[in-house]
Amino acid sequence: MGTKANKHRGRNRYHGRGKKAGRGAGKRGGRGNAGMNKHRVMTRIKYMPGHWGMHGFNRHPSLRNVHVTCNVSQLEGMADGKDSINLGELGIDKLLGSGRINTAITVTVANASASAIEKVEAAGGSVNLDDGDDWDEWEEE
Repeated sequence: MGTKANKHRGRNRYHGRGKKAGRGAGKRGGRGNAGMNKHRVMTRIKYMPGHWGMHGFNRHPSLRNVHVTCNVSQLEGMADGKDSINLGELGIDKLLGSGRINTAITVTVANASASAIEKVEAAGGSVNLDDGDDWDEWEEE
């Protein structure tokens, strides 16, 4: 007990601590985030402005279209000196145009960005867009 508390000891019903002090977390308004929707609501409005409400959206997983990608700069290392490479066999379904390519490589892939096609063709190679899905067989009659 500190000296101030000793001076007040026995003098009144609170002994120098105030009405709520000394009973758990009463004087500080609770522990942690207690009272964020009640007595600390202005703190939340001022310092956490985006707390309430919904933010953004998520598409249904069946509607998401996620590509496994590869950049043009990685093609030479993946080809290992060959003049053609099939990215579909490696599990890659989209070619992106980041980086440089210096060798002429024929690339077979399901999707490719316009810049990737431009860079591969500028190096003397070509890009074959192969869907791999034969939708013609499933047309309704």
